[in-house]
Amino acid sequence: MGKTYERIDGRLRTFIEAQPLFFTATAPLAGDGTVNLSPKGLTGCFAVLDELTVAYLDFAGSNAETIAHLRENGRITLMWCAFQGPPNIVRVHGRGEPVFRDDPRFPELLTHFPDIDPTAHGLRAVIVVSAELIRDTCGYAVPFMAYESDRDLHGKRFAREDDASLSAYFTKKEYIASSIDGLPGLPLPLPPSTV
Repeated sequence: MGKTYERIDGRLRTFIEAQPLFFTATAPLAGDGTVNLSPKGLTGCFAVLDELTVAYLDFAGSNAETIAHLRENGRITLMWCAFQGPPNIVRVHGRGEPVFRDDPRFPELLTHFPDIDPTAHGLRAVIVVSAELIRDTCGYAVPFMAYESDRDLHGKRFAREDDASLSAYFTKKEYIASSIDGLPGLPLPLPPSTV
């Protein structure tokens, strides 16, 4: 039923790049800490950088749990499900790192996302994940669902923000500068973009 892969290529890469939705899961080291599970979408926000490295754009939102967990321990799992076509679930378990806007690597990383305008979404970081374990499973119980289109609400909401107003927005949110469990989250004020 399940299979382990050495790399992200061929059919596996084609499958994950075709999915309009994926999920991220992270957790703090503390045994009583809050596990975080987030859906991610928007066409063009995900990229395979090489056979063992993937990345996605981290946009403005009301918390920064994933960033906080990655800054503390780096553990992350990404998951894709086939909602159409043959059943399949793919998980990439690995180590993640938030690359913030003032990082020298940031401009080059953005070149992997040519089909999305990150300025319209309040881009906070690029999350880079190095795969340690790549597996698929059957997905027989995942329902069929049809993808219609991306929602335009996120872009409409954050396109009107500049760095100063975005920093002000993040400062007002309870779980941006630190996580639910009190871990350091997004650096504030928002680092200026290097692009």
